[in-house]
Amino acid sequence: MGKKLISALFLSTVSSFAFAIDITGMWQSIDDKTGAPKALVEIRKEANGTYTGKIVKLTPRIGYTPKEKCIDCPAPYTDKPIVGLDVVTGLKYSEGLNYTNGRILDPNTGKIYSMRAKLNANGKRLHLRGYLGVSALGRNQIWIRAD
Repeated sequence: MGKKLISALFLSTVSSFAFAIDITGMWQSIDDKTGAPKALVEIRKEANGTYTGKIVKLTPRIGYTPKEKCIDCPAPYTDKPIVGLDVVTGLKYSEGLNYTNGRILDPNTGKIYSMRAKLNANGKRLHLRGYLGVSALGRNQIWIRAD
């Protein structure tokens, strides 16, 4: 193979890997119990290098009307509108496709969990693990890239 082709393949591989580790953008959160879409979350990268996820839209479901405010949530989330709420905070890129040391708020219960996440190889699904204390005591969610 020629040098130009090898260079093109290398750059293609590097650029696709760079995309794969970037979790910024819009994500459809999926309820881990029902499998139904819950909310549209925008993940952004902060100046300190961590990632934050804000709810930008709630997804109504048959038989369920989403809460408008975070009633049972601790300060500073108490009685704040759920749309516009930063529910993922402090998530840090670790290595490969992994992110760690984050926190995730469940606005329906008011509970805050430690979290980690892993992006799949094509960058279209984000596997989240929220837990209290140890990771074995937690819940999984899969978010689907929406943009």
